[in-house]
Amino acid sequence: MSQVVEIPIGLAQFQLPAAVHDRLQFLLDRQDAGTQLSENERLEAAGLVELAEFLSLLKLRSHQVTK
Repeated sequence: MSQVVEIPIGLAQFQLPAAVHDRLQFLLDRQDAGTQLSENERLEAAGLVELAEFLSLLKLRSHQVTK
C-alpha cells in the first residue's frame, strides 16, 4: 500500500545554512588530509552528511512530482 506524502514547496528549496555547510566541508577536508577526527567530529560529520543527502533527496522528489 503506497501513501502520498505532500512536500511543501518551501521545504524542498531548503539548503544547509552556509555555516553548517562550511563546518561539514571543514571536517571532510581534515579527514581527507589524513587528520583523524575525534569520535564527536566523526558523528557530527556523519549526521551532517545524512542531512545533506536527505535534503538532496527531497529536492529530487519534489522536482519529479512537479514535472
